[in-house]
Amino acid sequence: MKREDLTEKLLDIKREKGWSWKHICEKIGGYSEVLIVGAIMGQMKLTKPQAANAGELFGLSKAETAMLNEVPMRGTGTPMPPTDPLIYRFYEMVMVNGPAWKALIEEEFGDGIMSAIDFDMGIERVANPKGDRVKITMTGKFLPYKYYGASGNVPEYGFKEG
Repeated sequence: MKREDLTEKLLDIKREKGWSWKHICEKIGGYSEVLIVGAIMGQMKLTKPQAANAGELFGLSKAETAMLNEVPMRGTGTPMPPTDPLIYRFYEMVMVNGPAWKALIEEEFGDGIMSAIDFDMGIERVANPKGDRVKITMTGKFLPYKYYGASGNVPEYGFKEG
């Protein structure tokens, strides 16, 4: 079985049972909802205990359960640019705001990147009389670039300079 086939099987079971993502995440436990849903969608991996919980919840075989604990081929399945309107909005946010985010992060932290591996994300609903809002919070470790061969008073890492 391919990982995409397992994802489709899990989504079919979710539909048949009428389960919410919240229900599934509570039963699997241990990670944020974004990460657990990402694992069900084939983009993240679960720990062995979480995969066992998912296997029991979904009635999976031993091989299918083990597959949930394997490192996936991340980023597959989404064309570029994305065609789904909601996913495209994220792409558009990065395309429009990315240069400003980059400039602000570099001014505050120095020459480096925000990790998407050492990373947290949360999604909340915020009530608003003009229409509820989606609040997304992302935190990623700052990873400074390393300047190889640095010597003397030249900084080795791209931290913000005084």
